[in-house]
Amino acid sequence: MNDVLTKAAARNIFYGGTIFFFAIFILLVADSFREARLIEVTNPITAQVAAGKRVWERHACFDCHTLFGEGARFAPELGKVWLKYGGATDPDTARQALKGWFAAQPTGVEDRHQMPNFHLSDKDMDDVIAMLAWASRVNTQGWPPHAPK
Repeated sequence: MNDVLTKAAARNIFYGGTIFFFAIFILLVADSFREARLIEVTNPITAQVAAGKRVWERHACFDCHTLFGEGARFAPELGKVWLKYGGATDPDTARQALKGWFAAQPTGVEDRHQMPNFHLSDKDMDDVIAMLAWASRVNTQGWPPHAPK
């Protein structure tokens, strides 16, 4: 057997590998579009959820918190916080608990980072809570791996 790779063999390996991995890339992109469409159909973004995202961005919540693993890692991941407060079984209690949490900031607990009180209006709180409820219904397929239970 020849120990030297010929130019033709190298070219064939290059082109074959390029075509193979390009095909894999196309399949992964198609699957991503399929998943995104499924999320859009099963968990549509309402006007209130979009308004909640604007409040989230206006107050730069992502400077401290993560959502779906994106953002700073200074404060807790909030993708499933709605479920943590019992939103799946008792939405009204969860909504009131989250509003109470927002209003109680900063907590003043020593040796802990403090969330500022943004003095959100009731509408802004409802919008952010709607966004967090929407986020909790997204199938993240286990991402991020260490989200709160």
